[in-house]
This record gives sequence, C-alpha cells and structure tokens, in this order.
Amino acid sequence: MAIDFKNFLNVVPHVTAVRKPVLIRGRHGVGKSQVVYQFAGGVDLPVVERRASQMTEGDLVGLPSTDGNTTSFNPPDWFKTACEQPVVLFLDEVDRATIEVRQGIFELTDSRKLNGHHLHPDTLIFAAVNGGEHGEQYQVGEMDPAELDRWTVFDVEPTVEDWLSWANENVSPIIWDFINQNRNHLEHEGDFEPNKVYPSRRSWHRFDECISQAGLNRPDVDTSIMFHLASGFVGFEAAVSFNDFLSNYAKIVTVEDVLIDGKVELTKDFGINDHNSLVEKMEAESIFSDVLPKEQIQNLANYFITLPSEVAMKFWTVLGSGLNENTIAFHQSNTEDGAVSSYLVKMMTGKTEETEDEEV
Repeated sequence: MAIDFKNFLNVVPHVTAVRKPVLIRGRHGVGKSQVVYQFAGGVDLPVVERRASQMTEGDLVGLPSTDGNTTSFNPPDWFKTACEQPVVLFLDEVDRATIEVRQGIFELTDSRKLNGHHLHPDTLIFAAVNGGEHGEQYQVGEMDPAELDRWTVFDVEPTVEDWLSWANENVSPIIWDFINQNRNHLEHEGDFEPNKVYPSRRSWHRFDECISQAGLNRPDVDTSIMFHLASGFVGFEAAVSFNDFLSNYAKIVTVEDVLIDGKVELTKDFGINDHNSLVEKMEAESIFSDVLPKEQIQNLANYFITLPSEVAMKFWTVLGSGLNENTIAFHQSNTEDGAVSSYLVKMMTGKTEETEDEEV
C-alpha cells in the first residue's frame, strides 16, 4: 500500500529510531530525494548522497592497501564521513547499480559496516529506487526477496497537497498558482510513450529554477518565450495550459490583495473554484500562524461574508488551525453586511441569531 509524504514523515522516525535502513520506492520525479532531505533537515543531520548507479565496487568498498603483512581497505571519503559523524547516508538509484555494488550495499544494510569500517551509531541509511509497482516502466534491476528483506520498504505516492506544501517555499508563486489550479498537470499518470516529454514534480521545479534565474517568473513576460521553455521542461500539453494561464495571470487576485489591501471587490466575479483557490493559498502561506493586526482581521471578515457557505466553512477550518487569538478576533468582527458571528450561525444551521432568539 502506497503512502504519501506527510504520513511517511510521521512514520519513518519510528524506523530510524532503531537504526533500520529505509528504502523509498516510487515513480521518477515525485520527490523521493527531496523528502529525504526534508527528513534530514527535521533531525538536523547533513546528507551524504551517492548515486549507486554511477559507482564501481571500489567507489563503495574503497581501495586495498598493505603493510607487507596485512591487506586492508581504505574507505572512500564519503563513507569515512558517515563512520566518523552522524549523517543521513542516502544511496540513490540502487536498483540501477551493478550487482557487485548492490552486494556491497547488502552488507551495509545488514550489519552497518563495510570491510570492517562501522558506520557511526547515529548515522541513518536511506535509499531510493524506481522499482516496485512501477518497475516495469524503467530499465532497472529487480531486487530479490533477500535484498528487500534488509530494508524497511515504503512505496510512496505523494499527493498534490504534499507538493504544494513543499513548493510554497521552494518555487515561484506563478508556478504554485498554476499547479494549484491545474492539478492534472503536476505529473503524468499512466504509461509513458518513448521520447516524449512529460511533466513531473521534478521538472516543474527545474523549470522554475530556469525562469527564476532568468527573471522570467513574472506575469508580464513574453508568452512565446515561456511556451518554448515550458515545452522543453514539462512537455507540450502542460506548456499549452501554462501559457493560457499566464496570459490571464495578471488578473489573479492574491492573498495580499485581500489581506493587506482589503480589495474584496476584486473577487466579486469569483466562482467557487476561484474562492477555493484563494483560501488554499491562505492556508499554504500560513497567514494564521502569527497574530494578525486588527485591520487584516477586518479585511478577512469583509471577504468571509461574501463567500458561498461551502467555501466559508473551508475558510473557517483553515482559520481554526491557526492561533486562537485570530479566531477570537475574527468571530467578534462586524462588517457593513452584518456580524461574522451571525453569518457563522446561518452557515452552520441555516438560521440567523435573531431566529434563534425568537425560538427561545
């Protein structure tokens, strides 16, 4: 059964606490490497990464030396580091490695040592492969039962929310907004045709790195340039949709428009999907994790009163996941169209506060 990244990050500490090696299986470009780095950051350990697919046996076990009587193996520098200090030792593309390298990794996962050199007691072992359920789509070696038995195996299927949560601080708003509103273009699902470019979580990140470095991550950019760039990174279909989105991007209402500037009138023609997208951006930007000024609470109250009930409920849930001070201040707010508390009662019960008073 596959696991998303949020649950993976909740579960995997129980495995690493007893120093068992972790194997992550999943499709290419879904963020397997990134989730390892995210985990490492959470436990404050550096990552020592090596691509097993590019290693020879000597790259793994080291080179022999002799004093005339005894032969020993000098470990490579990266393995010496993992022996001398706590690190997250990350071996990528293990299922593309040669059989000799994989046999060396077999010893490493089984006994936490290579040729007599022991890992630091607090070093953690992670690996990533493209095998498992999706293995038939890749030119990789199968891992036999004895090999898999040395790992704690997680088949990962990250959600769009996993990526949006990560991307909120790692990609440009223009990419984040597009994926949030066009989730089917985050990655390709199904079989892959040879020689065709498809979108993936990795390729969107690479595309963003390109346009950010070039200063093109803005709404007034030449769409023909962006189309050709997008085609090269994420494929033709996604590029067409991105270009259509880009041509209207300047009209998109931002969180700042409502929260800071109070421009609620910009949302007057919004449909439910537009409101949902704006509320999701508020959640992604964690605007309720700090105490908001009175003016911003008022701006949000003015916006809240205009929301359809299903979106208003979502907004209330997002608000409630933040600081209590914001929830209390928001509940006590009044607008030109009425009190927030009255709208909440109507939203949840279908009755107004006045109706309830009359019934009492």
